[in-house]
Amino acid sequence: MKAGSGEHFEQSYNAQATVEVEDRLIVGQRVSQAPNDKQELVATFSAIVPEAGAVGQALVDSGFVSEEAVGQIETGPHGEPSGVKVLAAMKRAKHGRTVSDLEKKEDPAPPAADAPFVERMIYRVATKAGRQRYKLRQQTVEPVFGIIKEALGFRRFSLRGLSEVSLEWTLVSLSYNLKRLFTLGAQLKAA
Repeated sequence: MKAGSGEHFEQSYNAQATVEVEDRLIVGQRVSQAPNDKQELVATFSAIVPEAGAVGQALVDSGFVSEEAVGQIETGPHGEPSGVKVLAAMKRAKHGRTVSDLEKKEDPAPPAADAPFVERMIYRVATKAGRQRYKLRQQTVEPVFGIIKEALGFRRFSLRGLSEVSLEWTLVSLSYNLKRLFTLGAQLKAA
């Protein structure tokens, strides 16, 4: 990948994971050599295994969002709606809450059908339902990467070459899922 100011290359990889909201299992994973995520949404979404079932919503980081990629996911092969709705926070919000954040507010008026893409995407997360749903992203995907780094101790690839690194990431993802399934089983026994 290009690194630094783009004047040199480094042996680097961009590991991606799609995580199911309810059980926090990795349902799709892949590795690319793209230095940023703008072009990665469609390929990462396509990596979701069919056994995961139908996807109704995709909660994605704003770094993945482009109008073209969202359009490809939300539209079927013949131009019909695919049934998937992408939610991404397009505005940068400060951490923490203010008093105005806690006040009850009416949902904003929906944008016109011909409104710019960014305006339509902002509206999706500006509604009460959209905010509540998108909030799940921070407690779904982020902990998975934290667990992989801290609990599993995986911080760098040992192998080199895209196919070898892809295999290594598959094994890391499987390891995470086995750990998660064990935890879910223990929770079921305790209940």
